[in-house]
Amino acid sequence: MRFTIFQESRKGQRKVNQDRLAYTYSRDTLLLVVADGMGGHVGGEIAAQIAVRLFIERFQQEAKPTLKNPLKFLQDSMLRAHQALGSYANQFSMLETPRTTCVACVIQSNYAYWAHVGDSRLYLFRQGGLIGQTKDHSKVQYLVDQGIIGANEVVDHPDRNKIFSCLGGLVDPVIDLSRRTPLRNGDLIVLCTDGLWSVYPQEEIARALTGTPILKSSPTLMREAELRGGPEGDNLSVIVVRWGPETLADEPTTTITETLGLGEFQTEIDRTLTLTDRKGAQRDLTDDEIERAIAEIQATIKRYRR
Repeated sequence: MRFTIFQESRKGQRKVNQDRLAYTYSRDTLLLVVADGMGGHVGGEIAAQIAVRLFIERFQQEAKPTLKNPLKFLQDSMLRAHQALGSYANQFSMLETPRTTCVACVIQSNYAYWAHVGDSRLYLFRQGGLIGQTKDHSKVQYLVDQGIIGANEVVDHPDRNKIFSCLGGLVDPVIDLSRRTPLRNGDLIVLCTDGLWSVYPQEEIARALTGTPILKSSPTLMREAELRGGPEGDNLSVIVVRWGPETLADEPTTTITETLGLGEFQTEIDRTLTLTDRKGAQRDLTDDEIERAIAEIQATIKRYRR
């Protein structure tokens, strides 16, 4: 495989960054995953952390060096993350289960497969045009589908943040799966949280990233999005992949995976460690509390990764 990749998460104007993101790849398969912990519930960042880590660990168990069934892997990982969150809440007698959105993508044999829950999005751009996109599990998306409001009204609608499917909810999540989608050299795959797409329409994202090395254009996109968010700006996170060998002369940072051995993986996980306590108190945890929280999260993941 050959691709160029960028990922970044910004806190915006919030006290805690509840977004988590990561990517990992074997010689022949790439996994991307983004989660947005739900701020209206206790432990959103814990939920996002568990979801992302569980995806990564399951991938590294199953990609040998390819996944037998990428769509089944995505669906099973979503369900196991959902179950792990319920288990975590029960173990620590939390008042409610931590919740998160999630979007994940597998690229294998020049095909993309993706799944999502909630309103974190995936866009697939080709030569500046949109050829694939997730559909939000939200009240406003339902209103758009029914023709009650226009797509251009979503961002400013008062119910924009009301979603009907998430990991950690009271009922099993609605998980949307893509078809197997062939990729061409130069295609752009973008995974992002609503902190980005709510201030940057997809047409602007496409323009910003097309024709420019993504390692230059993506940081600029994120800086501008954070400014557009203003004093109430949300957390914002993105993973951008340009598929195939370098298509721009000044983008020499293409990742080439052929040198990886069987059973070897390269992984880049967002290093955000901001956590609230399990009661939802907005306070800084001590180093010991952070270490203990991470150990508890890891123990939960271990039980559900198989």
